[in-house]
Amino acid sequence: MTLAQQGDRRPVRWLSWFVSDDPPGRIPLNIFMLAILLVLAFAPFLFPGTKALGVSARICIFVILVASYDLMLGYTGIVSFAHTMFFGIGAYGVAIMLAKGWVGWGAVVLGATAGAAVAAVIAALIGMLSLRLRAIFFSMITLAIASFAQIVAEQWRNLTGGEDGLTFSVPAILRPSFHLFAKPVLGITVNGPVITYYIAFAVALILFLIMLRVVNSPLGLVLRAIRENEFRVEAMGYQVVAYRTLVCVLSAVMAALAGALMALVLRYNGPDVTLSFSLMIDILLMVVIGGMGSLYGAVIGSIVVVLAEYYLQNVLASISAAIVGMPVMSALFHPDRWLLWLGIIFVLIVTFLPQGIFGRLRSRR
Repeated sequence: MTLAQQGDRRPVRWLSWFVSDDPPGRIPLNIFMLAILLVLAFAPFLFPGTKALGVSARICIFVILVASYDLMLGYTGIVSFAHTMFFGIGAYGVAIMLAKGWVGWGAVVLGATAGAAVAAVIAALIGMLSLRLRAIFFSMITLAIASFAQIVAEQWRNLTGGEDGLTFSVPAILRPSFHLFAKPVLGITVNGPVITYYIAFAVALILFLIMLRVVNSPLGLVLRAIRENEFRVEAMGYQVVAYRTLVCVLSAVMAALAGALMALVLRYNGPDVTLSFSLMIDILLMVVIGGMGSLYGAVIGSIVVVLAEYYLQNVLASISAAIVGMPVMSALFHPDRWLLWLGIIFVLIVTFLPQGIFGRLRSRR
């Protein structure tokens, strides 16, 4: 290879530290994922309204939460039910700091950092003490720990606000009364919630690229090898428990940071918001629907489930109104039965798309 050719490769090699060498797939799929990125980047202008802005922010946050869980489940084969605990710890880190009298961005950064640090320590302890057990026993231990964390949050009223949770004030720039510009931009008033959304979008994008870099590094290769055959990997000299603990810590930190973003977006945090078992079920749904073992699948799964939770009722209401003359069908498509249809969608995807939506699109010739 000539010096000129080496010089041509240096920028690409330098860029690979920031952008993964693993693109989504073929050109149509790359364009599709890029379109999703652009839609999220301009969501406040494309979908004006408080509800649409909140839905877009939740999608950004759940992409990080689901991708961080996929690091354990899809890439390493670890089944944990304590992921919402780390999500809640990050949210409570910010909520407690702001609700107890601290103000400004220093409180936000300190709360998010403290939440991520506590989550990392707890994840390391769980990993070192429990990951030597068989998968089913480890899963049961994490379920018990997650339930204990929810009980603590509900009972420790002086710190967490109990079942009522914590309501707090965010920095002035994030409040609805703040206007960044005197006049609307493209017909949209750039106020505090819009700024909050772009903070969530930017942080989510950075964290996603970091995780994408990790899974396509030598560490990611070891994790996938552990998923396929941990005994052979251990025979090759790798400390399987150490690697599993490392990925648990990384996953916990990412989930805690996602929780900190959720607290900023909602300006509230409580056990039912970030610690409930139903949220853990949603995370599992998103991973399976999008496709395990691919962080891009977390994007697809988060979009499908979040949109279904917020808009499937409206779609069913329209269908039910259109077939009001058919009593049985009208009752079947009643808006209150949206969970039934979400379950049907999940069953169909698991049956006909076992690789998930993104996995099927990527493997399609």
